[in-house]
Amino acid sequence: MENSEKVVAVIMLGGPTKGTRFRPLSFNIPKPLFPLAGQPMVHHPISACKRIPNLAQIYLIGFYEEREFALYVSSISNELKLPVRYLKEDKPHGSAGGLYYFRDIIMEDNPSHIFLLNCDVCCSFPLPSMLDAHKRYGGMGTMLVIKVSAESANQFGELVADPTTNELLHYTEKPETFVSDLINCGVYIFTPDIFTAIHDVYINREGRANLRRLSSFEALQSATRTIPVDFVRLDQDILSPLAGKKQLYTYETMDFWEQIKTPGMSLKCSELYLAQFRCTSPDLLASGDGKRSATIVGDVYIHPSAKVHPSAKIGPNVSISANVRVGAGVRLIGCIVLDDVEIKENAVVINSIVGWKSSLGRWSFADGNYNAKLGTTILGEAVTVEDEVVVISCIVLPNKTLNFQ
Repeated sequence: MENSEKVVAVIMLGGPTKGTRFRPLSFNIPKPLFPLAGQPMVHHPISACKRIPNLAQIYLIGFYEEREFALYVSSISNELKLPVRYLKEDKPHGSAGGLYYFRDIIMEDNPSHIFLLNCDVCCSFPLPSMLDAHKRYGGMGTMLVIKVSAESANQFGELVADPTTNELLHYTEKPETFVSDLINCGVYIFTPDIFTAIHDVYINREGRANLRRLSSFEALQSATRTIPVDFVRLDQDILSPLAGKKQLYTYETMDFWEQIKTPGMSLKCSELYLAQFRCTSPDLLASGDGKRSATIVGDVYIHPSAKVHPSAKIGPNVSISANVRVGAGVRLIGCIVLDDVEIKENAVVINSIVGWKSSLGRWSFADGNYNAKLGTTILGEAVTVEDEVVVISCIVLPNKTLNFQ
């Protein structure tokens, strides 16, 4: 890549009108700031972007209030020594429409390439190698893809690619019948020509609306209620029509990939990121042998401000946030413990998320199963589990007390 060429990255965050499946955790914090492996969800794609050569800027696009992201954006910009900017949509414009809405700002640095990532994707984000492949292909866009089981493929965008050239030949979003076990990962790289493609969708849609207006005012009303003119979806409106036209290509990842839709999936994704830390950030992983510090099993993150009793046993796959207090004899397995939680003596927490300022009493037991649809135990903010109480596969709303009475 020439030194004069610049790259920008755009991460789509969504907004508070979405993410209802992430309740009760999204009552307290925007979903993109929920911690996975001790770091905000959006921190993982941002950290991956840092590895892109000649990266000039990272933009976060969403329709959360700016004040909710101001502190994080400031701190991550200072930490990475890279400009990170939050851009608030006035309303949802769709995955492609949001990009187009801020096109003038995104193109301020005159970038040669634009990465587009979705915040609710968990993967290793192989962005530099994806960029190299994209430049070899010579098309307008390249999308990250992965093979999944035939049974689960229809939950995502399925696609067919040329096995030799990797050109995207066919794309369909959540088809009713099986098309392919190759799915869209929600990570893309585009040349600035993407803005022309989105603009063409606007023009065609406005043209059809004008025709409808001439023929039937009622038909126009029903059409605009379904899809607003300025709402453009990347999958249905861009990827599907351009497939097979030598403009879009695929890059297959052999590493992990998940989509973070529910709190239960955040446990799985926290586990994947903790495992990744072994290679990328081993300094973030805790260690201990049960003598002067707690016994640590497998991959565990413990915030420096947390106080963990030396007789506790933690792990595998545990993330402990700031100001947490873990008492003697406590056993934690496969869980996320959020800020200011107290877990008292001999309590056990397995496959659960413990919300902010919650308290688990002595000999209490919380258990869940993140592979079951509603199996994960989730305690909302300020939940009190009294001594010797057992909680299995429950979602508990904030400010509740669980006892035997």
